[in-house]
Amino acid sequence: MVDFSPVKGDEVIHHNQYGQPIGFALPDWQPATFPPAIILTGRFCHLTPLQLSHAPALFAAFSLAADDRDWTWLGASQPQSLAEMTDWVANKIGDSGLISYAVIDQVKQQAVGAVCFANIEMQNGAIEIGHVTWSPLMQRNVLGSEAIYLLLQQAFTLGYRRVAWRCDSLNLASRRAAERIGFTFEGRFRQAMTRKQRNRDTDWLSIIDSEWPAIQQALRQWLAAENMDQHGRERQKLRSFFPAD
Repeated sequence: MVDFSPVKGDEVIHHNQYGQPIGFALPDWQPATFPPAIILTGRFCHLTPLQLSHAPALFAAFSLAADDRDWTWLGASQPQSLAEMTDWVANKIGDSGLISYAVIDQVKQQAVGAVCFANIEMQNGAIEIGHVTWSPLMQRNVLGSEAIYLLLQQAFTLGYRRVAWRCDSLNLASRRAAERIGFTFEGRFRQAMTRKQRNRDTDWLSIIDSEWPAIQQALRQWLAAENMDQHGRERQKLRSFFPAD
């Protein structure tokens, strides 16, 4: 017999027949579906499976940066030639643990960034959005947020219970971008990695399935034509569409 004891707020502690606390039951749980390599379409961008043919446009887009500071916390260094860019793309495509996408600007119809599904655990219903690599053409505009929205929508449609985001603890821009979209900070793994001959502490954030409907609604309202004009200029900030704390 399972006992349910109320605690603070809406939380409930579940106990088994021995009085031990256990996780809540998932009697109908089925493993999530592996993400298919399909195009995900939004108003301002679409995500398409990454291909070697995207390398020239990506190299041109990343080369618009005045320096390589955007790559400081990434695993790779900024490609300095088309050949290096092609190798970078090939490594993403060749990694069986990733589902890699190019972010295509709907107006320019060219690749302006890349992003991946990673750490795909169908049995547990957990997946990560990672390898987020935006060019200057995606910074300070709607493209990056819409790209993440498309991935979140796809993940929860496929039955995932948890979508994770992790970043270098010193990469405040990445953490703030995730929190702005609705990710919740979970904690910091100290000395989790070494990267470019440096220590990296890793911050973990997530959105879980019970949180997704409210976040999805906020993102949809923010991206809608009533709020976002055809040039990607917002009338109201995204935070205004989330319920007040």
